Amino acid sequence: MAVLLKFLWVAPALPLAGFLILALVGRRLPRWAVGAVGAGSVGLAAVLCAFIAWAFVTSMPPDGAFSLTLWSWIHLEGFNPQISLYLDRLSVVMMLVITGVGFMIHLYSTEYMLGDEGYSRFFAYLNLFVAFMLVLVLAGDLLLLFLGWEGVGLCSYLLIGFWYRDPENGLAAQKSFIVTRIGDAAFLLGLLLLFTVLGSENIQEILQRAATDWPAGSLLPTLAAFLILGGAVGKSAQLPLQVWLPDAMAGPTPVSALIHAATMVTAGVYLIGRTEVLFAMAPLAQTLVGIIAAATILISGFAALGQRDIKRILAYSTISQIGYMVLGLGAGSLAAAVFHLMSHAFFKALLFLAAGAIIHSYGGEHDIFKMGGLRSRRPIAFWTFLIGASSLAAVPLVTSGFYSKGQVLDAAWSYPHPIGIWLWGAGVVGAFLTALYSFRAVFVVSFGEPRTEPTGSYGVLMVIPLVILSLLSLGGGGIRIPEFLGPLNLPGHPVASMHLIPEVVAEGVTVIGIIVAYSLFYRPKDLEARSRTFAVFHGGLGFDFVYDRLLVRPFLWIATAARGDLIDGFYRGVAALANLGYRLLSFTQSGLLRWYVAGTVIGTVVLIGAALLTAEVIS
Repeated sequence: MAVLLKFLWVAPALPLAGFLILALVGRRLPRWAVGAVGAGSVGLAAVLCAFIAWAFVTSMPPDGAFSLTLWSWIHLEGFNPQISLYLDRLSVVMMLVITGVGFMIHLYSTEYMLGDEGYSRFFAYLNLFVAFMLVLVLAGDLLLLFLGWEGVGLCSYLLIGFWYRDPENGLAAQKSFIVTRIGDAAFLLGLLLLFTVLGSENIQEILQRAATDWPAGSLLPTLAAFLILGGAVGKSAQLPLQVWLPDAMAGPTPVSALIHAATMVTAGVYLIGRTEVLFAMAPLAQTLVGIIAAATILISGFAALGQRDIKRILAYSTISQIGYMVLGLGAGSLAAAVFHLMSHAFFKALLFLAAGAIIHSYGGEHDIFKMGGLRSRRPIAFWTFLIGASSLAAVPLVTSGFYSKGQVLDAAWSYPHPIGIWLWGAGVVGAFLTALYSFRAVFVVSFGEPRTEPTGSYGVLMVIPLVILSLLSLGGGGIRIPEFLGPLNLPGHPVASMHLIPEVVAEGVTVIGIIVAYSLFYRPKDLEARSRTFAVFHGGLGFDFVYDRLLVRPFLWIATAARGDLIDGFYRGVAALANLGYRLLSFTQSGLLRWYVAGTVIGTVVLIGAALLTAEVIS
């Protein structure tokens, strides 16, 4: 079985091959062939990753890793980056989530996108997205990791703006690209700092040298951790760069599922987990990770309460749940963070795909207050959406979200730092908000009289992923990721063990949140009036408004004013002077030969006279 590890490079190569086929000949292929190439390439990658994971678990020691160097990228003195792949327990979990959940989304998309004119282009982008994400999580070298990092940013831009004929979609794609560039710039500076000071491009060598050469708490590890955190904040939509993710709902619903569940937004969590050694050496940065996560959980939770668009509710829930993963990292528990990452991939993919089925049923309607009565009219969509919302809300005992979120909260409770209790408190309040907005959507969409009669339908290729993801959202808590990742935890950061009091409190606030949602939104006569109570949170607590006034508008004003700046004026003056000279000289082109001869004679006389005068003056 160990020989399978040598085929690790095939995992990203399969979806990349799918992209190349679809990009080159996709328009000439029938739609069934496009779907077979798009979904099949990722499905084969998922099967291969499962076999590789089994080979890794059975052949490697608990704290072991497998490295595969394919070739040297660049040969320069002191700079020799490698195309190398690195497989340890963290990357095993990540590649299984990416390919497994990614295949479910691809399979669903073969039917969901069937009538779209950009069918082959959609699957080409989707395949490239999965390929770049696999490169990111398997990269053993900084430069290769950065290639995957930038690649998922490019693919997110292409997919968010997929329906580019609508200007709003193009603006949403631009917003996501520009906002994440801020974090990417910080991340690039961090990579350059690590390479310049530590003299290596290999990630594991860098972490080993940092632990050996840099004193804990000193300037260099703190600065490096801050810069890496900046990159993670941008990609994973954490405060204050969370504003791009709600607008990313402009893309097709399967795109939202892929970005939110299995690929881009988890990249920042993976990055912090991969460089956890640096954060352990920088207590200030580690504390900031927890603070950012706690603030993100609360802000996004309140913002979700004010949304009417079913996809924007889920978008803010993603920001909140990524906040829980970052909270686990801030509390020093990589295992808890990755456990919730896996669980979140199951139920968030399920929620978006179920929301897609609901939107499809209502003829493209996104407003939850124009739906209603789904339970009796589309039972499959109702039950799968209910299961996803229950796992998101961490309904006790029966959902995977309950076990993974419980691990994160317990890690915060156990964190040996004064801030730990505050992190736990923010997580508990966030759990209440999550239960409230999740079941608000469930009750408004699924119960009461239908405000719009559903007319659309969905077939077996959309139902199969919904059923599989429902089972994973219920039973995924039994996948013992914390124990599997235990060897990767740093000394002093053991696997969190559940404590009775904080666990009971977390369960209690979840149940209370569901009860409050039931009392407010289960068949009330004044549903619209009650929804307006939370309208103050509709704008995401004003971050877009503030950024627009403080950053966007001043920049546009400066750009407009700079059209007439001095430098441009100088060049315009040169051009005007040249034009004037042309117009003056053009008068000499009369077409009369006698004037040309006269001009030549006069010019000759003037030149001879000037020469004689100059010679006399010199003598």
